[in-house]
Amino acid sequence: MYLPLEEKMFHSFHAVVTFTARLMAAALRCCWLVLLAWPLASQARVEFGALPGQADATVGCLFPLAGRAAIYGRDSIAGMKLALTELAAEAQPEKAPKLRILVEDDRSKASVATRIAESFIIRDKARFLCGVVSSGVAQAVSRVARDRQVIMVGTDHASSRLTIEDFHRYYFRVSNDTYTSMAAGARYLADLQKKNKWRRLAFIGPDYDYGHIAWRDFEDSLNRAGVHYEMVGQLWPRLYEPDYTPYIAELLAAKPDVVVTALWGGDFIAFLKHAMSSGLLEKTRLANFDTGGNFDVLASLGDQLPTGLILSARHHNNWPDTARNRKFVEDFHRLEGRFPTYAAEGAYAGIMAIGRAMQLAGRHASNEKLIMTLEGLHMSLPEDPEGYVSHIDPETHQIVQAQAIGEVIPNTAYPPAKAMLGHWVVYRAEELQPPLDLVRSRRGRAHTDRSDFTRSTATPSPPIPTQ
Repeated sequence: MYLPLEEKMFHSFHAVVTFTARLMAAALRCCWLVLLAWPLASQARVEFGALPGQADATVGCLFPLAGRAAIYGRDSIAGMKLALTELAAEAQPEKAPKLRILVEDDRSKASVATRIAESFIIRDKARFLCGVVSSGVAQAVSRVARDRQVIMVGTDHASSRLTIEDFHRYYFRVSNDTYTSMAAGARYLADLQKKNKWRRLAFIGPDYDYGHIAWRDFEDSLNRAGVHYEMVGQLWPRLYEPDYTPYIAELLAAKPDVVVTALWGGDFIAFLKHAMSSGLLEKTRLANFDTGGNFDVLASLGDQLPTGLILSARHHNNWPDTARNRKFVEDFHRLEGRFPTYAAEGAYAGIMAIGRAMQLAGRHASNEKLIMTLEGLHMSLPEDPEGYVSHIDPETHQIVQAQAIGEVIPNTAYPPAKAMLGHWVVYRAEELQPPLDLVRSRRGRAHTDRSDFTRSTATPSPPIPTQ
């Protein structure tokens, strides 16, 4: 249809204005959604389980919910939901504890976690604290639990300092710690040395409590296992290090036969990618005995993951091959549509421990009775091999569990992973506990160090005035 020039110009101008207005409106909506979503992604509280007025106990949990470690928070929430379902199904209705679960993002920062833990206790009347991925953060939350006399159940962090030097009666842990993992790793390397005569060892771990305690426990376990080696390097990148190139260069220059790492999660994945591209893995055997076999590592690298890596983790989807473990993995997959990292089983174990303790001691039992019940508590968990039941050691409040170490081999049964661990070597739980003399020695030294620090920093008393 023919239109005059002026009318054409008007319609064109109107179309441009309309399009521009819509574009601006869409952009504003996107910006608003981002602004809304950003605090929710990093700060929002997650709540499930019993309603506030109906709960027998509130459990305040702290996990990272954003950033590199967010997968551990998401998996922990799913694991806790599975535990609540199981507790409700296995107990008589009148005996099943009703737990209200609160989860907040600790952002892997001790100061943030301390504020959240205090709020859980004061505002929400939490009877239990649980969770925490970072060992440095866990130490801060453990001190809150001690001072407030609230039971804390650690589900993920692993520094043995929490159950040895910094032990107190309100703290319990339900996943393998650095001493357990490194004791198993030392035995593995002792056997490997008999086969290939390796001598030169390097260690790389994150530069905070977990990394340094992992090395200390590993060094002690190597000595106890009678392993003779030459230490050719100790490297300490910061947590969430963005570039491992300089560290890889140092390892290549040191020419170790074996590199043991305590890097975990996204940090270990990033390190592996650098190691593969540099050719480091062609010149040395790489081992990660505590976290390296976690499913997020196996899944993230797909068919690029090199075979032969020596890895373990605190739970495996394909070990042990028991009905109990298969059910846990299948239930998680049904709930989430993916396979779990070890954080899921740790959080599941934490809620199961709290629930079982309340069943045995009574839903309204005192803290004293709950502590006595948790000390020595036995409970069958997905990671227990046939014929074994996990239990909590009364001396350390650390769970006692077996550990399996394997090598990366092709396996497509757990997509998107193209490889899993196999060629398992399994170590009995009783072989991996810290000896009682070591526990008492470390506690004694820590007590002396604290006393010396207190005396050296104390304000001198004013002189007594004379009459």
